[in-house]
Parts: sequence; C-alpha cells; structure tokens
Amino acid sequence: MKFFKRSWVKIPLLTVTILFALIGFFLTGSYLAIKMKWTNESGIVDANNRYFSQIQDKYNQGYRKVKQKLDYNDHEALHRILILNKYYPKNAEFILHAYTKNHNSLEVLRMLDAVDLQLKDNQSYSKEVKEYLRNKNTYRKKYATESVFEWMNIAEWQTFKEAVAKDKKLIDSAASVTGVEPRLIVACLVGEQIRLFNSGREAYKKWIGPLKILSVESQFSFGVTGIKEHTAIEIERLLKDRSSVYYLGEKYEHLLDIENGDSSNQRIARLTSYRNHYYSYLYAAVFLKQVKMQWQRAGFPIDDRPEILVTLFNVGFPQSQPKANPRVGGSTIQVIEKKYSFGAIGYQFYYSGELYDLFPFKEKRFDWKG
Repeated sequence: MKFFKRSWVKIPLLTVTILFALIGFFLTGSYLAIKMKWTNESGIVDANNRYFSQIQDKYNQGYRKVKQKLDYNDHEALHRILILNKYYPKNAEFILHAYTKNHNSLEVLRMLDAVDLQLKDNQSYSKEVKEYLRNKNTYRKKYATESVFEWMNIAEWQTFKEAVAKDKKLIDSAASVTGVEPRLIVACLVGEQIRLFNSGREAYKKWIGPLKILSVESQFSFGVTGIKEHTAIEIERLLKDRSSVYYLGEKYEHLLDIENGDSSNQRIARLTSYRNHYYSYLYAAVFLKQVKMQWQRAGFPIDDRPEILVTLFNVGFPQSQPKANPRVGGSTIQVIEKKYSFGAIGYQFYYSGELYDLFPFKEKRFDWKG
C-alpha cells in the first residue's frame, strides 16, 4: 500500500477519481433534468397566432367549394392586389406575378392574408380591405350578372349574341377577303341590330327571338347591316375608280361585280337573303376599308378609332370628311329609356370583351394581305 501513498502516484490517481465523479454527477444531473423536463424551454406564442388559426379555418371551411367560387375568388384576389398596390407596389407585383403564372386564386388570397396580417396596424390599408370585404357580397349580387354597359343587360342582347355566333364563318370569310378585322365588322352590325332588336316589334316576337336569328331589313336599308342601295352602288363604283381617294387597289376591283342583267334586283337580292348574310358583311367591310383609305390619304388615319369608323359606316360617304378631330355620333338608338348614338354603341361593344372568343382583337384592324 506504500506504493499508493507515494505522492507521484497519489496525486494523479486522486485527480482521475475526482474527474470521473464529476462526469458521473453531470450525467446523472442531465438525466434527471431531462426526466423532470427541467430543460424544456417555455418558448413564445406568436402574437398573431390567433390570426393564423383564423386564416387556416377560413380556407378549410369557407373555401372548400373552390371550383364554384373561382370567379369570385379571382375578383377578390385582383381587387385586393389593387388595394395593396397603393401601399406596397413591390409586394403587389410579386403577388400579381404569382397569380398570372398559376392562376390559383386561392393561394393568392393566402398570400394577401399574409400581407394583411403584417399590415394589421396600418389603419388606412386595413380600412380599405375591410370595406371591400364587407361589401363584396353586395357587389356579387348586384353586378355578377350585369354589364356596365346597360344596353347589354336586356334580354334581346342575349338573343343577338346567339344569332351572330351562327354567322361567324360568314363574317370571318368577308374579313379574310377584305383584310378587315372581324370584330370591327361586328361593331357595325351591333349598332344596326340593337336598334331592331326590340321586344315590342312583331318580327322580334314571331321570328327573331324564338329562332335566335338576325333581323334582315328589306325596305329603306338592306340586309343585317342596313346597307342603303345608293351606298352599295357607290361602294361598287369606288372599287373600280383608280383616281378616287377611296380606291383600294387592283385586286379588289371585281370583288362586288354583278352579273349581266338587272343589277338593282341582284344587288338587293344578295343583300336581303335570309339564308346567307355574306354580302351584308362584305359590303360593310369594303366600306370600312374605303373610308379608312380616304382618311389615311388625307393625313388623318383612323385605324385606331373604331368609334369613328362605325360612325362613318352609319352616316355614309357624304359625311366622311377627314379632319383632325372627328366626332362620334350617327343615328340615335334608344334602349329602354336611354338614348345612345350609333357610334357609341359600336365603340362600347368593340371594347366590352363581349363575344371576344368568337371575334378577338387582331394585331391589325386592316390587313392588306386580305
């Protein structure tokens, strides 16, 4: 035992013993701390926890029928993006980008809710959002089935849309031959037809409404676009007059040739055909292109003024006088108790988005390759 009492042995041995004791104490203490949950951190509850829960509940319950509410979700998403854009354009840009990329309005609404949470102390922003959300159901009920263009809310307008859809091939054909945008031709048709689509008229009650067909005029004006005979004659003449400011070019000269015989009867017959409205659209398209050329040669191009082109279609060649500030107008059309000008009706239709799938905007309204 004397060996262990020697200092050079005793001191290192005692040191090792104490070290092992300390390690054992630490391990035992750690075990007890874990077992007794002394090491658990209390953590924090996010101040917005209640809001996060509300958002989750909202999407789990209120938005289960996403397909049925898709249009409403889109409306809400886009409206709230516009509100956000007033305050934080950068974030609005990010969210709009996400919307345009995947068109998932539900996820975009979640993104907006995250923004709302961050801006809950921004009284001005919160007030705008709350005002919209408070009234959105009213907006839906009031405007979901209505157009901002009041004359498009009448039942006769729905009849017209079904009727003109049947003529799409004829309109496209006339457009292809002349190089005139189909939607521009339809803008002229709308003004003429909406004047005739009156539920008080016997023709509407008997044939137009039930059969979903266009009204064909056969007295002072002719066809579905209401071409007057003297206008039709002038259109034909100007196609061949190479000295005229209306002249379109050699390849158009024989576009409306009439075979030998009674030209007047043949002209009226092809314009007033109930089965085939092609010539109604063709005459209208040629007229539009002729006045377009007249104004262009005078230094006042009106390619980007569908309301002026439609107005000129209605008033005819004598009133087509190129100038810097042309006016929209034409015949007065009364729908219910409100009056519109022919040009205004055409303009509103052209930019309304109605029938866009059938007659979309073209890159050019007038294509000389037609």
